[in-house]
Amino acid sequence: MSGSSSRVFRPNMLFLVVSVLSCVLMNTEAAFKPREEKTKCPAVKALRNFDLEKLMGSWYVVQYYASSEEDLSYKCMRLEFSMSTNEMSEHMHVYLNFSYVFSDDPDKERLLGNITWIIPDNSHPAHWIHMEDIYEGVYNTYVLDSDYTSWSLLLHCAEKSASPRYLSSFIMSRTIKLPANVISFLREKLPRYEIDLEYMFPMSQHHCSSPQNELHYASGHTGSKRQNGRRHPMKNVHH
Repeated sequence: MSGSSSRVFRPNMLFLVVSVLSCVLMNTEAAFKPREEKTKCPAVKALRNFDLEKLMGSWYVVQYYASSEEDLSYKCMRLEFSMSTNEMSEHMHVYLNFSYVFSDDPDKERLLGNITWIIPDNSHPAHWIHMEDIYEGVYNTYVLDSDYTSWSLLLHCAEKSASPRYLSSFIMSRTIKLPANVISFLREKLPRYEIDLEYMFPMSQHHCSSPQNELHYASGHTGSKRQNGRRHPMKNVHH
């Protein structure tokens, strides 16, 4: 009896084995599960009492999220907003010149680009629609919140039939950094728009060259080097 008792499989050991196997299977499923499967953009209400003119000017991106990326490949992202009214359509337009650097670029070459939005309803100036033909489907931008003088929070979302949506967000600052409590306050607003904060990454603004001259004269140019098909942080064409 003493020899056979050593081979008895006790119930508590069986429970332990099942628990371990369940945990492994769950982790394996999570590891291979696509991070973005939804096709429709989240519902967003236009920000009330928004003063578009006060948002204009220079901003630093201090945190960045994109549904197509699992790590941050950019740094030194700077933005310059301006606006005008189209006399033919009577719709306001928002223009953005921006610059960024690929984090792993040993030459730290700063790449440039621009975007134009139209405001479809002038009574809701916190909602913009991209005008460029490069976008397929619907591509909306929303100003989720802003105090104009120090921080702003933007959300971008693109939809295309039978394809995962492209969702991105920027926490922007008038200076190269924001206090931790302000960043926490802004991050807490994002999960309601289906943004996974695990992939909301800090954007380094250190050891960056001054962008002012080139930002004001950017015209769609994206730098002298070929990017070899690398992602463009503002003009991600989803497939």
